[in-house]
Amino acid sequence: MDLSEITSYLADHPLLVLAMAAIFVSVLGGMMRRSAPYLGGFLRGLGNLGLIAALLLTIAQVTRFTTGTDFALPQLGLPRQSVAGNETRVPMQPDGHFWIRAAVNGVERDFLIDTGATLTAISPDTANSAAVQAHRLNRSVTMRTANGAIQARLAIIDELRMGNIVARGLDAVVAPGLGETNVIGMNLLSRLASWRVEGRTLILVPHHPQPMEEV
Repeated sequence: MDLSEITSYLADHPLLVLAMAAIFVSVLGGMMRRSAPYLGGFLRGLGNLGLIAALLLTIAQVTRFTTGTDFALPQLGLPRQSVAGNETRVPMQPDGHFWIRAAVNGVERDFLIDTGATLTAISPDTANSAAVQAHRLNRSVTMRTANGAIQARLAIIDELRMGNIVARGLDAVVAPGLGETNVIGMNLLSRLASWRVEGRTLILVPHHPQPMEEV
């Protein structure tokens, strides 16, 4: 990895840069405590404050993806999901993936948009909370994941809404092996008029845009 790649990587991970800078300042302050006690103490305290700030911002970032809180910190790679005209625009998150807030039968959850997934998948908790019914085929399928093959139960989502996009009667699977993760798969994306990636933004264009609801 050359210097330009390292610089680009750090530019995409501002919290990592903050933590590294705080550690450096804290260590430097500790080294200066004997020769310049006041300056050394100040730098060490400043470094500790930086580490606390990095920790709090990391917690805020996790909270954004695991709760209904949808605040925006664009300086830290956390822009707010936006809808422009007939397009739903989804910014890439710091982990390199596209996440979107969606409502399953009216129940809000976070979804990973995965173009490599054939079917939309939801966690058992999401299925129970949203009263997702078993598919009329009433059978299980085998899914391959990073942790190996898992069994998933076919289901049907009455309504999945994200931005100005609404999918109804959507085939899905309830996959315990995915933990709490929910995934938007190609069976939903293929229903759209189009979808594309421009820079660090995924743009979803429905055939018939629906009135946007806050999700």
